[in-house]
Amino acid sequence: GHVAAMLPADPPRSLKSLAFNGPDGKPMTIADHSGRTLLVNLWATWCAPCVKEMPSLDRLQAEFTKDRFLIVPLSIDGPSKPRVAPFYRDQKLDQLGIYFDKGRKTMQGLDVTLLPTSILVDAHGRELCRIEGDADWDMPESIALMEAAIGKTRR
Repeated sequence: GHVAAMLPADPPRSLKSLAFNGPDGKPMTIADHSGRTLLVNLWATWCAPCVKEMPSLDRLQAEFTKDRFLIVPLSIDGPSKPRVAPFYRDQKLDQLGIYFDKGRKTMQGLDVTLLPTSILVDAHGRELCRIEGDADWDMPESIALMEAAIGKTRR
């Protein structure tokens, strides 16, 4: 997939109250990341396009400091949740944190019906655009899109 396929949110809607579980298992919201541009990616270990996309998301995160830009890969793995950490190790995903969408509440709140779906969120917690299906996140145009959203250059 190509990031040019991203669909703009018109108008941008606030996602500040969107809740999910962080890497430590504790609940958090988009508002907890205020001041950062986020790329929220809904995915699962059993989703082939998701698995294909994860290494490029990891490489994209490596291009930016996490204080300005953070990828939030939200796993919807429910019963298969124990597979996520070994999947990260096997795929050498060392730039990405592990986040969970418990009970798929975030997925439903975002009206996501296709995996993977990625949503670009500005530093004020508003959805800018989204793309359904996998994308090549480490391509120059993907990096340029993130730079434009952040308003600052890479590391």
